Amino acid sequence: MRVRSTTILAVRRDGKLAIAGDGQVTIDKTIVKHGARKVRRIAGGTVLAGFAGSAADGIALLEKFEGKYAEYKDLTRAAVELAKDWRQDRALRRLEALLIVGTPEHLFVLSGNGDVIEPDEGVAAIGSGGPYAQAAAAALMRNTTLDAESIARKALEIAGEICIYTNDDIIVEVLP
Repeated sequence: MRVRSTTILAVRRDGKLAIAGDGQVTIDKTIVKHGARKVRRIAGGTVLAGFAGSAADGIALLEKFEGKYAEYKDLTRAAVELAKDWRQDRALRRLEALLIVGTPEHLFVLSGNGDVIEPDEGVAAIGSGGPYAQAAAAALMRNTTLDAESIARKALEIAGEICIYTNDDIIVEVLP
């Protein structure tokens, strides 16, 4: 059985970062949880992060990222160092999750393939409904003056109307 869970969307606009996530976890054809929380404030509340995929793997990766951030005090360097470790370390390589990490200045999508992607337009999404949420957020960014939080929330609502693996139990964290 395949586990599908969570849509995570990050939006940077006008010096703010909003990361939103829905709460749905689906196994095969059954919704098993409505209120999973996969968006977090880390590093003393200075960084926002979200993960899609296995909860245990995502939390382990967030803890590793937080350690790298504490060591380097720089989001970009911490992201690159985690991606290197994630790709090279035998145990980390088996972790099945994607991360989004960001501040109002920088936003990255991280993967176990060594990817450290900083999106061009300040919008990034991961998870089952990620493409739907990202498309909605990009349209809202280009055609409205909504703030980052409003775009993130509205785009996840739109994704939830299209994607059967995304629900309307939305959590949004905002910096600053």
